[in-house]
Amino acid sequence: MLDTQLFRQYDLTPLAAQLATRGYQLPVTQIQTLEASRKRWQHSTQTLQAARNARSKSIGLAKAKGEDIQPLLVAVADLGAKVTHAENQLADIQNQLNNLVMGIPNLPDESVPIGQNADDNVVVRHWGQPRVFDFAPADHVDLGAKHQHMDFEVAAKLTSARFVVLKGQLARLHRALIQFMLDTHSQQHGYTEVYVPYLVNADSLRGTGQLPKFAADLFHIASQDFYLIPTAEVPVTNLYRDCILDLAAVPAKFVAHTPCFRSEAGSHGKDTRGMIRQHQFEKVELVQFVEPDKSAQALEELTAHAEAILQRLDLPYRVVSLCTGDIGFSSSKTYDLEVWIPAQQKYREISSCSNFKDFQARRMKARYRPLDSKKPALLHTLNGSGLAVGRTLVAIMENYQDDEGRIAIPAALQSYMGNQSHIM
Repeated sequence: MLDTQLFRQYDLTPLAAQLATRGYQLPVTQIQTLEASRKRWQHSTQTLQAARNARSKSIGLAKAKGEDIQPLLVAVADLGAKVTHAENQLADIQNQLNNLVMGIPNLPDESVPIGQNADDNVVVRHWGQPRVFDFAPADHVDLGAKHQHMDFEVAAKLTSARFVVLKGQLARLHRALIQFMLDTHSQQHGYTEVYVPYLVNADSLRGTGQLPKFAADLFHIASQDFYLIPTAEVPVTNLYRDCILDLAAVPAKFVAHTPCFRSEAGSHGKDTRGMIRQHQFEKVELVQFVEPDKSAQALEELTAHAEAILQRLDLPYRVVSLCTGDIGFSSSKTYDLEVWIPAQQKYREISSCSNFKDFQARRMKARYRPLDSKKPALLHTLNGSGLAVGRTLVAIMENYQDDEGRIAIPAALQSYMGNQSHIM
């Protein structure tokens, strides 16, 4: 969340203008009313506490002199009740302010392009050239059916729509992609591999910003008040919730493979065919904790690490800087990697790499000890998919197909596939 000190400024116009570029209307009047009430009750509380302390001190002095202290005790008791009332009123106002602030999105970085929606995103660079086919390329659903290794009907019988069953060589290729990504990031990019729970508590989701705003997107197990993770970002980032790291431990870089579970609320009718938008899918996630003055460069580094996977798989892609109206709630700046999907003749998101600055760290109280200060400071957090496994599988199937429906296996994956060159 944002620093509450930002809302104690006399003029909230500049802050409101920054948030307006995201399409968010800051409730200025409500904040100012609550802030004025907070100041009144804080002053009242401090005044009453000081008076109570003075009376308590006078009781001690009177008692030492052998004086009657009963009138003083009565006065202190009356003050105590007033202090308790004032403290309760102050706590209630502060809770209202905190709940309000928890629903306010992060401030966009000054380098983020101004815009209203995805149409205003800016393409930063391209890598690779989309393949020119001398036949009409099939989509991954038809390719999967041809090989009888991808079954959406059976998955719907087992659960519902937006699930898939993979079999045989496609299941193995899916697994190979996970292993390849984990090996690359842990052995070449300096990330520590972690295995984390797939169920988390509400505090974890509040820490990364999914709660309270995005509850509808989550699968909730009400009987135990656990949630299925929508991304490994949640458990991995929360590893350092309520922690103070020594400077020597920063930067901290983690990679994790997990399934992800999303209700896809609001996506009715979107990408209903195939594996692009599923309720359950796999990702390899990259998470970094860095010093504040290094997070901008860390975002470029993390994005390059995700790009390296696409490059080694020789998949054409582009990097897109999301505009202010399209970045996620907790993000200050985001690059999307979009891979070329031949059957759709367009680029589709395969990774989102974001710098959250201190937005998540403030929620989680994730801090470190700077060299030049005895006071702990908030870390900056970043994450990105390195990559979404199902979408990478889709991209390989469609980009590496031939006119007979065979799928060539990228050279980088062949050692993970028993040195096979094709899926027949």
